[in-house]
Amino acid sequence: MESESVRGGHKSRVITRGVSFALVAVLAFGAGLIIGVNGSTAGEIISHAPFIGDGLDATPDPNVDLTDFWEAWNALNTNYVITHASSTLPSVKDRIFGAISGLAASYGDPYTVFFPPAQAKAFADNISGSFAGVGMEIDIKNNVLTVIAPLKGTPAEKAGIKTGDQIIAIDGRSTSGLPIDEAVSDIRGPVGTTVDLTIVRNGKSFDMKIVRETIQVPEISDGLDAASGVYHIALYEFTSNSAELFDQALARFRASGSKKLIIDLRGNPGGYLDAAVDIASHFLPKGATVVTEDFGGKAPNQVYTSFGYGDIPAGTKIVVLVDGGSASASEILAGALQDTHTATIIGTQSFGKGSVQTLLSLDGGSLKITVARWITPAGHWIMGRGITPDIIVPFTSADAAAKKDPQMARAIQFLTTGK
Repeated sequence: MESESVRGGHKSRVITRGVSFALVAVLAFGAGLIIGVNGSTAGEIISHAPFIGDGLDATPDPNVDLTDFWEAWNALNTNYVITHASSTLPSVKDRIFGAISGLAASYGDPYTVFFPPAQAKAFADNISGSFAGVGMEIDIKNNVLTVIAPLKGTPAEKAGIKTGDQIIAIDGRSTSGLPIDEAVSDIRGPVGTTVDLTIVRNGKSFDMKIVRETIQVPEISDGLDAASGVYHIALYEFTSNSAELFDQALARFRASGSKKLIIDLRGNPGGYLDAAVDIASHFLPKGATVVTEDFGGKAPNQVYTSFGYGDIPAGTKIVVLVDGGSASASEILAGALQDTHTATIIGTQSFGKGSVQTLLSLDGGSLKITVARWITPAGHWIMGRGITPDIIVPFTSADAAAKKDPQMARAIQFLTTGK
């Protein structure tokens, strides 16, 4: 469902059925869900209403033979004996929830999970208010819990967490097979407490202790490089404020007289879908496709299109910088500008987070299901593939240590020389 509102002289959609929050934010964001425009930030892309009630179809599927399930159920009922003093026999409801959890896990999708009631309540609490953490985005990549990006100015960045770091243990607990939502919960905690992460980087493992804080992340920065005449806008998240902040930065860009623009999305893990669509609307003509939500034939596709603000000075050359920490809404914006030949993409391969989840209430628990995928205007899947830059420029640890930025330098070279 969409509604329209007027913001800053522009007519902009408020997309209440889905927000494009990439990955699972460990600190400043909720663990995978946000609906509407009044919530805080979130992790994954969630579509539809958050809790649609227990009115789900309970009709048994006559084509499914559950003989094996009932044989296992009856065998456990008949034969299981408690062997540890601390053990208790699970209730019938707990066993049913366990079966549903296993069913969801069998799909092999880290975003399709079942939360029993206690976890469902914690999940809802996590997305409804502020909390403390260390300030990084995480996801499952190649079956390993991986850092997408440390957020600017947070404890994770200050401690030296890097994009691509693999987290193999949290407070000594292995993350192998750990659902991402549980990993998020384990990493977060009260302000001032410490989380101990076991990190693998370049094949070597080490422990890193990080003190949790309440996270405040800058959303945008911009300015003119007087030497080259190139204007630079860095966007760190796609929040409910990002479209308006981007408007203000663009006004400063226009006032500068420059016609060379860099949009820096490196380390930007995503955010609200409507912010990405709104920002793309400055660069694309009205009605041009920004991104398509593809339901795999199970529902009509949803196409999000540009409002066509038409406020970019004629002749402006544009570069978008991306890296492995650019995900979700960042990939939607970069993909739209690349596919329409509006901007040149420079950097390294983006993360590849482009699936959409819906959250269903189930007898006090919550079933989160992947229901769609994001497709760029040219028909490219974002999920698992990401955005391939037009010009690939690595950024090495040696570059960082030397305080060099070869990607930015290459962008400036491209905009000033045309090659």
